[in-house]
Amino acid sequence: MVFFRGQFANVVEWEEFRDDMIFWKWSNREIKKGSKLIIRPGQDAIFLNNGKIEGVFHDDGEYNVESQITPFLSTLKGFKFGFNSGMRVEVLFVNTKEFVVKWGTKNAINIPTPELPGGMPIRANGTFQFKVNDYIALIDKIAGVKNSYLVEDVKIRITAILDQLLMKWISQEGKNMFNLQANSFEIANGIRDDLDMQIIDSGMTITGFTIMSFNYPKEIQEMITKNASHGMIGDLGRYQQVSMTDGIASGKVKGGGAASDMAGMMMGMNMANEMMKNMKQNQEESTSKQETQAVTTNQKKPNFCPNCGEKTSGANFCSNCGQKLV
Repeated sequence: MVFFRGQFANVVEWEEFRDDMIFWKWSNREIKKGSKLIIRPGQDAIFLNNGKIEGVFHDDGEYNVESQITPFLSTLKGFKFGFNSGMRVEVLFVNTKEFVVKWGTKNAINIPTPELPGGMPIRANGTFQFKVNDYIALIDKIAGVKNSYLVEDVKIRITAILDQLLMKWISQEGKNMFNLQANSFEIANGIRDDLDMQIIDSGMTITGFTIMSFNYPKEIQEMITKNASHGMIGDLGRYQQVSMTDGIASGKVKGGGAASDMAGMMMGMNMANEMMKNMKQNQEESTSKQETQAVTTNQKKPNFCPNCGEKTSGANFCSNCGQKLV
């Protein structure tokens, strides 16, 4: 009899578990007398009867359905397992972890900007995080008609509206189109709030949204890099010298040819000019300093000795008493 009875018992568990699966439904089967419920870490088990929640079990472990589960079900707590009859319910297993998803724009987003009449094509990439937070909404909107739900399903839904949200938040007033990374935190926060409003009615919430980088067209990126180089170096003359030096060092201007000779001559002339400028400047500064000192010295000499009153005639010492005059 024990052997026969064991044929009716079953194990209620997440049989098709995947890390990228949000929920999985154990359905269309009857829970027999002596059945076991297995809940693994990171899972919740929801007992459903006619689409309504009977009970939610959070703690992982192995449970006897008859003695440890049924007494806690809302409307089925008085259910008695018969020899040939079982309990017809559905069990929805939910993955409780926070999912991290990578995203990236498939096509460039054309952002309107006064600097470029045709708009600026921009690509972006990053990550977003989400998790299930409302089981009633999840069952009502999704689990009621699906037996499983994957992260890819959420990603498709998010990326379908992401381009529009990027355009919305990038186009906000005051954004520097040529340095969007500086505003990435503000843009990401705005997108996160909008995305959360899109999926909250499905029982999920966006817990984070980040923008790792903005990518410009090659020509725009080269212009941004060149402008940054000009700003770092300070003046066009030094920028040309550095560019020439980089060209020789990188092999783009190779030695032994006319180009290298010309580059060497230009660098030599520039260096000679700089040296002459520095020497002339130093000489002018030295002459000016000497003249200033001479004027200052002459102004300090008295016409008459302060000690004896003898006329000094521009001397450093008094000819009568020897008093120092400077």
